[in-house]
Amino acid sequence: MTKITILGIYVVDVAFFAPRLPRIGETILGDDFRAGPGGKGGNQAVAAARAGGAVTFVTRVGDDDFGRQARAPWAADGIDTRFVTTSDTAPTGAAFIFVDSRTGDNAIIVTPGAARELTIEHVRPALAALAPGDVFMTQLEAPLPTVVAALAEAKARGATTILNPAPAAELPDEAFRSSDLFTPNESEAAALAGFPVDGPEAAARAAAVFLAKGVGAVAVTLGPAGVLLKTPTATVLVPGFTVPEVVDTTGAGDAFNGGLAAALAEGMPLDAAVRFGNAVGALSVTRRGTAPAMPARTEIDRMLAEGAA
Repeated sequence: MTKITILGIYVVDVAFFAPRLPRIGETILGDDFRAGPGGKGGNQAVAAARAGGAVTFVTRVGDDDFGRQARAPWAADGIDTRFVTTSDTAPTGAAFIFVDSRTGDNAIIVTPGAARELTIEHVRPALAALAPGDVFMTQLEAPLPTVVAALAEAKARGATTILNPAPAAELPDEAFRSSDLFTPNESEAAALAGFPVDGPEAAARAAAVFLAKGVGAVAVTLGPAGVLLKTPTATVLVPGFTVPEVVDTTGAGDAFNGGLAAALAEGMPLDAAVRFGNAVGALSVTRRGTAPAMPARTEIDRMLAEGAA
């Protein structure tokens, strides 16, 4: 079975639901509170596993209650954690998440904690286990030198490499050349391309910039509008799915990326894999939380079969 290896951070998400953010010096009453597993890498690993992927997760946690508590949910989802290391000095990371209780939109502050210590030496044992055709995916919450080196080594081993450039950061040329698939959202695409991206046409222009830098293909996520997919030979808008109610958009991009990785590992064509990822992302916004909101394969198949997009 084709494996999916995900390098990223794990943090504990602390989410507050309220009508608005308080001003400095102000206290307001919230509507709800949730705490649970998060971090882009952790969220994507759960999404890919629940979508049917054989997932290995590479991260670093602290020698604390948060780090120990992470193990049981990973085991429940069948995620291979042989390459999760533990720091003796740094704590497990955490994220503050504000969720607008009226719209489901969010604002986030992340502190990676022990995952800041991730070096390429921590990742190499997992890279050594890659076989040609496996999928390797990472983001930009882990240290950039580690991410760039891991992408290059994974590609050299014949893996299909996916870079989700989130949160956006200035990237060296090697990061683009080492990415078979590049998956920014609109704001990340704008930051990296150097001009506003506010719809499919601008997304296509940004994607052309990334292709010129050496990326194999680009999938710009556009929220409810879907995904602008551009390869060297084709440009297509893959529509999103309509859901009855948007509850919490936190982690929707991670859901998409995890679903995309699982679909590619199954051998789906790229456009079909993007549609599969769209379904995973749409389902995730119908419930609260990040990793806990990732849908099961049966839910994904049902949405795809209904043909809502």
